[in-house]
Amino acid sequence: MDSPILLVDSYAQIYRGYHAVRYLSTPDGVPTNAVFAMAKFLLKLHREHPSDRGAFVFDKGRPAFRMELAPDYKANRPPMPEDLRLQIPVIRDLVRAFGWSLVEHDNCEADDLIASIAAAFPQNEIQIFSGDKDISQIIDERVIMLVPNPAGDVIRRGVEEVREKFGVEPAQLADYLALVGDASDNIPGVEGVGPKTAASLLNQFGSAEQMFARLDEVARESLRNKLAGAAERFERNRKLVLLDRNPPAGTVWNAENLRRAEPDFDAIREIADRMSLKSIRKEIDKLAGNSGQPAEEEESLFSFHPAPGPAASEPADTMTQMDLF
Repeated sequence: MDSPILLVDSYAQIYRGYHAVRYLSTPDGVPTNAVFAMAKFLLKLHREHPSDRGAFVFDKGRPAFRMELAPDYKANRPPMPEDLRLQIPVIRDLVRAFGWSLVEHDNCEADDLIASIAAAFPQNEIQIFSGDKDISQIIDERVIMLVPNPAGDVIRRGVEEVREKFGVEPAQLADYLALVGDASDNIPGVEGVGPKTAASLLNQFGSAEQMFARLDEVARESLRNKLAGAAERFERNRKLVLLDRNPPAGTVWNAENLRRAEPDFDAIREIADRMSLKSIRKEIDKLAGNSGQPAEEEESLFSFHPAPGPAASEPADTMTQMDLF
């Protein structure tokens, strides 16, 4: 098998860092908490996950087919906080400076792009940094997820871990998600079907298609009646949750889309200096083997300028949970 391809669900990681590290800013008030968290994440990737192929994959709008099916799809999600929005251009520059490709496409979600890239490289192991359960449906013997957890490490999610977590096979997961729904995406599930019931039904019938074809075999009458009236909702839900493994129209994924270059340490230093991230500058100087302009000594492990707020000491405490990812 060829070298692994590392794919990062970008906004999932950005939001995680943004919420884990709070109240950081430059001396003149420019927010930096998400930039700082991403810099720590990129340093860990560089040290611990070497590969010549990979990409940060970004959402860029919502697919028209999902919006036509459900105009309220993800309508319950709040807009991006303004202090995070201000940091996105810097984060994108930082990702590029670390040598990563950025992959995005108009009106495409990152999950679908990740699924299509995984399908386009059948000879490569695919490692996906994300905690999004929808991506679990593409896991197989060569596609795995690396899921961050609150303890600060990552949990490998392969076929067996999907079975343990959801009670079904990865290939059954789209049916499972369509049955139980997803409140975070504003997708209501089938009434009376929770995770345990969904897993039990799919283990009994193998697929939702077979379940609906053999409803008379559902033992519980009340559940049988609810399922009988839910076929239309289920079909809509399945179309919403099923990841599109085809690339966007006119796109052909190739190795050049996913080339990881050596970090541009000078560019990273410039960002660290501009954003007053002294500890990042020191780590980069050590990593590059060239101290360059010495960074000022720090009193603590992490350098930040707390913006006004009730919990100015929180970032350092929280960051210990973010030490890995």
